[in-house]
Amino acid sequence: MIQPLLLLLLSILFSLAQCSEPTAERAETAAVNPPPAKAPATATLPVAAIQTGADQTSTYLPFLKNKRVAMVVNQTSMIGSKHLVDSLVAAKVNITLIFAPEHGFRGDADAGAHISNATDSKTGLPIFSLYGKNKKPSAEQLQNVDVLLFDIQDVGARFYTYISTMHYVMEAAAENNKTVLILDRPNPTGYYVDGPVLNLKHQSFVGMHPIPIVHGLTVGELAGMINGQKWLAGQRTCNLKVIPVKNYTHKSRYSLPVKPSPNLPNDLAIQVYPSICLFEGTNVSVGRGTATPFQVMGSPFYKKKAYSFTPKSVPGATNPPHLNQVCYGYKLTEKDVQGKFSLAYLLDFYQNSTNQDKFFNNFFNTLAGNTELQEQIKAGKSETEIRASWEPALTAYKKMRKQYLLYPDFE
Repeated sequence: MIQPLLLLLLSILFSLAQCSEPTAERAETAAVNPPPAKAPATATLPVAAIQTGADQTSTYLPFLKNKRVAMVVNQTSMIGSKHLVDSLVAAKVNITLIFAPEHGFRGDADAGAHISNATDSKTGLPIFSLYGKNKKPSAEQLQNVDVLLFDIQDVGARFYTYISTMHYVMEAAAENNKTVLILDRPNPTGYYVDGPVLNLKHQSFVGMHPIPIVHGLTVGELAGMINGQKWLAGQRTCNLKVIPVKNYTHKSRYSLPVKPSPNLPNDLAIQVYPSICLFEGTNVSVGRGTATPFQVMGSPFYKKKAYSFTPKSVPGATNPPHLNQVCYGYKLTEKDVQGKFSLAYLLDFYQNSTNQDKFFNNFFNTLAGNTELQEQIKAGKSETEIRASWEPALTAYKKMRKQYLLYPDFE
């Protein structure tokens, strides 16, 4: 009896020793990275436990019967291992055309790249781009359509353009008396709300609504807010139907089964994206043109030299910032996956830049949604001081947000 107990005790002590001892890689990374803002640890909800709107075919197929359907979809529009378009074609749904957002129908185009109209080789359906000059479905394109079905995975950041595409789809539907059916999906950063609320003077395709950088809504909830707040042109509202996600709350952590765009390849990139996308308005690279986009950041003008990378031309980032130039900065690790929105990276790079006069470009205020953030950084304000300036608008937004929640909140 004593020997089994002794073996059990030795096993427990060995396990504890392994957990507490940092690997060489972790020790090296800790020396390179600034401490990230951390969220309370919460286990990721298994993908199988969640039923997306698209998974619930028996709920929405009757609604599509005898309807002419336009699909607003991309590579994330999956039911298991099969694309939603292929599934609905097999179910004899009358799909008349496909609308594709930024990055295209199959999701392999560069950010900001021109997306051409085409024909889907598998189904023969026409594909129309909703990126570039034609951001909104035209009345002509909608002549043979009754329902616009939107099923695209969002990542919960204001400047991610799929929600801007959804806005224009709703606007076209309102103008042409069509119905919008949204098959909702979880928000992988939907467990908190943070960042400055957009000032509508800075409205653009990377920020269409007076919402914070991390808005804490699914696309279905945001669509309800757009309708409810009458943010469509002419204060119109569209005929909106949402198929909610099952087994999801805003406390859930959700790991995306398909990467939502070429440069957000994994959970780490998605979780830190709201914080470091602001670098797209500076002379700092976020790792486009590397194997780890949105997981590294660096600049030829950064004073610290502990970590470096060199952006190259690769699929999905054919002409990245600082192409073929050595960039100094740091690499994020899995410990940052639970991180929340933070200005720490931005403040550090500005304070340690050898080229502060050219640190910001014209895109920064568009991404930030205001002019104040750039001015505050240049004035040497701390993150605490900057955050205090967000509070009135952020508090008002949080109160409004509660009106449109379809799922239990994180509070």
